[in-house]
Amino acid sequence: MLLFLSKRLGLLLLTVLATSFIVFAVLELDVDTVAVKVLGGYSTQEQRALWLEENGYNRLFITRYAEWLSNFVQGDFGYSTRFKRPVGDFFWNYLGMTAILAGITMAIVVPLALTFGILSGMKETSLLDRVLSFICIISTSVPEFASVILFSFIFVFTLGILPGTSSMIQGFSWKELVLPVLVLVVYDFGYIARITRASMVEVMHTSYVRTAILKGMPFKRVVTVHALRNALIAPVTAIFLQFPWLLSGVVVVEIAFAYKGIGHLLLEGALYHDISLIEMCTVVAVIVVVLTQLIADIICMFLNPRIRFS
Repeated sequence: MLLFLSKRLGLLLLTVLATSFIVFAVLELDVDTVAVKVLGGYSTQEQRALWLEENGYNRLFITRYAEWLSNFVQGDFGYSTRFKRPVGDFFWNYLGMTAILAGITMAIVVPLALTFGILSGMKETSLLDRVLSFICIISTSVPEFASVILFSFIFVFTLGILPGTSSMIQGFSWKELVLPVLVLVVYDFGYIARITRASMVEVMHTSYVRTAILKGMPFKRVVTVHALRNALIAPVTAIFLQFPWLLSGVVVVEIAFAYKGIGHLLLEGALYHDISLIEMCTVVAVIVVVLTQLIADIICMFLNPRIRFS
């Protein structure tokens, strides 16, 4: 088990390193483009050459990457040309806001999706299965931007019970989180529920489950003791795959509701060509992805003991 985890951790670290190299190469390999993005299109060639010399861009690319990586590991994430201060001074606050949004979303999505999927898979083709599957398909088919418009029309402009923005100008407000969380939950839970249903249906048709039912074991015990544990392997993987989606999906939601999170930062960095900010957002997103996949592997190892020794 320790050998398996060490191999997985080594592979994930290699993934982060390779991704950081690609991101750095894409954004900073062409030094002339970097100078234009920082100084602006109206800067002269002499100004750009002077700036490149002062900031060490005339050195070898691999030397600049090694220095950037060393600074990143030590907590120096560069200077934001958009916000006119070091990235580390404000990035973690934005990341924390996105973590709150994602955490609340997953806390609602996971039990809701697993319940829907398990109930549907237990009684395939039943009326309950058809109703729940219809709800899941509808929710998954509606994109985030459409849900933003629909829910804003209902709860903001028609009923007037929720604020239309979530900028937290007057401090943190749970009420301002309702619409962003609702949009993400509605879009996300249907996918996980469908995965859970498919896995549950497959397990319910296995020979050991049918044998247990034919021997007279109570159906509830068959599901909770024998079927559920194996059926959860695929949903667990799907659940942790939603964290990378949340990092990209929140861009639409955060911009629509003026929510100050990492999605908002990423868009700001892209619009204003803020290289350090884009690098920080991208690398942190990759770290989140690899960490969640490592956690998913560990959980699957406990759900299925054969994985530990394979």
